[in-house]
Amino acid sequence: MKQLTDKDIAEMIGDEFHGDNINTRRAVRSELHLSTRIPHTRHTPPMHATLDLHQLTEEQAWNAIMELAQSGTRTANIITGASGILKIKFQQWARDSLLSPYIISWVPINNGSFSVRFKKSQN
Repeated sequence: MKQLTDKDIAEMIGDEFHGDNINTRRAVRSELHLSTRIPHTRHTPPMHATLDLHQLTEEQAWNAIMELAQSGTRTANIITGASGILKIKFQQWARDSLLSPYIISWVPINNGSFSVRFKKSQN
């Protein structure tokens, strides 16, 4: 498929064309009905998620938890496993790290899982 150049567009319009003209861009979008062909979709995060940290390294677990905290999800069950470093690390991160401002509360569900409530996302 050929890419249209400014010259091609100028020939189609039939008068002087300025590629950076906002009115021209709006007219082209309107003529092509782009707003109906490319709908603006908004990603809605789930209200609740489950994050299983088994088989993840400490760095991977940190990244996964931070991504979840910043996603807009309001509650989550985070499974760290009953033994191992991630159970201890999650509690430290939830108390004293860059993760703590995202968390309203967290409580143990059992020996290897936590129920977490996140603050509402500012996005």
